[in-house]
This record gives sequence, C-alpha cells and structure tokens, in this order.
Amino acid sequence: VQLQASGGGLVQAGDSLRVSCAASGRTSSTYVMGWFRQAPGKEREFVAAITRSGGSTAYGDSAKGRFTISRDSAKNTVNLQMNSLKPEDTAVYYCAARPDWGLMSIVARPEKYDYWGQGTLVTVSS
Repeated sequence: VQLQASGGGLVQAGDSLRVSCAASGRTSSTYVMGWFRQAPGKEREFVAAITRSGGSTAYGDSAKGRFTISRDSAKNTVNLQMNSLKPEDTAVYYCAARPDWGLMSIVARPEKYDYWGQGTLVTVSS
C-alpha cells in the first residue's frame, strides 16, 4: 500500500485549503483513511478519519466545525477540506490507513495505523 499526499501550501489566516491523499495497492488495507498532523516539537495529532463509504467519520477537537473529511471510494482518495485556518494549524499533514473502523480510542491513535504517506506541509501565516 502506498499513500501519496498533496495539496499543502502557504495560506493566510482565515483562508481555506484542501489536502488530498491517493492510495494504491491492497484496498482492504485502506478501509479507513485518516489525517494526522505534526507541528515542530509536538506530538502527532489526530485530525480526522473516514471509512471507505464515508458512512463513518471522526474528528479531533481541533478539526471539529472547521475541517471536513471526505472520501472518493472509486479513486480510493481521501480529502481534507480545511476552512477558517489559523496559524496554529501549521503542521505537516500526514494521511494514514488501517483496515478496520473502531472506537475513537483506536482510530485517533497514530500507532493503530499500518500505512503512512509522506506528509504535506501546511503553513498558515497570521
């Protein structure tokens, strides 16, 4: 399984940005795709996760109300639409995949994901 993230960049506070991740390889391993982010000097933080059909989603506290995760099951891609961006959203955003859905205690933990993309940098200036 390979994950390829794209769409990062430099934006101003209040702007919107969409990052995407394309998965290739064994589709059974990418039933759940998620986004995490990591700012310099900080731990990797859960942003959002979604099942292949889009029927189940989960969001981290920092994403609720501003970010929307979506999935194109035909293309096996996952998108993260980020609105009202803040400087504290600055981080490298990583997509990840695992084969099963579960409680937040599972899908929000980076160590529970089997596959990771290379990350895409999002910088929000004030």
